Amino acid sequence: MELQVVRQNHDAPSEKNNIILSEGTLNLIDHHKKNNQNPFIEANTKDVSLSCLKEECVIPVFAKDNEKTIAHQEFIEIAQESVHSVFKDHLIDLPEIRVSHQIKGRVPGAIHKSVSELLEEDKTQYFERMAFVIRIPSIIESINGNDLSLIVGGVRAYNSENLYSKKSIEKFNFFIGFQNMVCCNLCVSTDGYLSNIKVMSILELKEQMNTLLKQFDHRPMLQGLQELQSLHLTEHQFAQLLGKTKLYQHLPKKQKAMLPNMDFNDGQLNAIAKDYYDSESFCRNGEGGIDLWNVYNLFTSAGKSSYIDSFLDRNVNALSFTEGLAKTLNGDSNYHWFLS
Repeated sequence: MELQVVRQNHDAPSEKNNIILSEGTLNLIDHHKKNNQNPFIEANTKDVSLSCLKEECVIPVFAKDNEKTIAHQEFIEIAQESVHSVFKDHLIDLPEIRVSHQIKGRVPGAIHKSVSELLEEDKTQYFERMAFVIRIPSIIESINGNDLSLIVGGVRAYNSENLYSKKSIEKFNFFIGFQNMVCCNLCVSTDGYLSNIKVMSILELKEQMNTLLKQFDHRPMLQGLQELQSLHLTEHQFAQLLGKTKLYQHLPKKQKAMLPNMDFNDGQLNAIAKDYYDSESFCRNGEGGIDLWNVYNLFTSAGKSSYIDSFLDRNVNALSFTEGLAKTLNGDSNYHWFLS
């Protein structure tokens, strides 16, 4: 079935930035119309449009046989098709795309030009790393006064591919979860995350996307997030947690292997400590205590400073780590080392 984009007439005040729903139609909201929206990842990334990827970037190939890779824009477009197929009765935003690690080049005709002489038509580029999210704003849940919007997204990093060989499997990360619209932090669980998908074709990739989207049950995840509000750390416990997480990075390998994984670095832990006092939405309470919902959001906020190729794994780790702390407070977990 051919997909047709229908754009709203923005002169109609009652329908501005809304969506016309009709069978066989891709219905989109332009996320750029939304004011003051924080990016879902920060670090060294920049925002680009889908048209930029399609019209202004070359497509990397496997060097030994010149077979093309699955381009960033193809990954995004088949994700859009999958989302519209599974959530066909819902509002769906345009993708928000972040890229990093620009790879520059030049056309053969500019071989003898100095850098200062290069014209725009002399230059080529592609981005080694790309992440995107597609928001489904008609599916909203609320936790502790924070609206969570259902979201789908993915990551592609060419640095994980062997582009110097013949065409081989290509790797992608894909997820479905929620986005906290207070801070735009992502909430991703292991159940909604396909890490290191290995495929040879677009069709294989789309099949795995569709399977995840159709099988994902958001209710257990939301129930777990809701329960985090009822569990609290004292100021002493939070200080103990931060101290142990810093020690964790320097433990002997044998001892570290016996503990659950904690994937945050010193700089991010420092950001968590700062936000414990300064965050407008997730800081300590008047007695110095903090509930685990706020702790979780401090971790996901700090994770936004990760590079594109590591931030999804770190985001998933934030939830599993916080859930482990919750089990510890309930007396049953191997995470007790972090609070003892």
